[in-house]
Amino acid sequence: MGKSHLSVDLATHFRGEIINSDKMQVYKGLAIVTNKITHAEKQVVRHYLLGEIEPDSNITAENFCLKSIVCRENILKTQCVPIIVGGSNAYIEKLVEDPQSVLNRRVDTRVDEMVNAGLVDEVRQIFINDANYTKGIRRSVGVPEMASNLREEKI
Repeated sequence: MGKSHLSVDLATHFRGEIINSDKMQVYKGLAIVTNKITHAEKQVVRHYLLGEIEPDSNITAENFCLKSIVCRENILKTQCVPIIVGGSNAYIEKLVEDPQSVLNRRVDTRVDEMVNAGLVDEVRQIFINDANYTKGIRRSVGVPEMASNLREEKI
């Protein structure tokens, strides 16, 4: 099974949509030569940047990155998981920094939402200064960190 077929399986399982980063499959034409997925497979999962670029265009990694950011934002708006797949790492490496900043923003937003929803008071209810915060529910995301802050409060 190739990367493209695996990405279709992953997208189906995780409710994802695919951003194609194969530097040749992004161009229109030569479906056999570039080993593009079939029309039937495209019907199962939405693909972005697959055969969208004119054959005589010269897409750079920077251009690809800008186009893929738009695609990724469109995918996220539909509450789907963006799956980036391609034949080489030329474009993917360019994207690594940007998705990392997106993830950091999402984590920051989630933490803010949790705090606004009452995280601090909720952790206070189970807080024991010398409890083991690596076991049971006390190891939940954010609880050990909040426990550390609560210990500081007690000092």
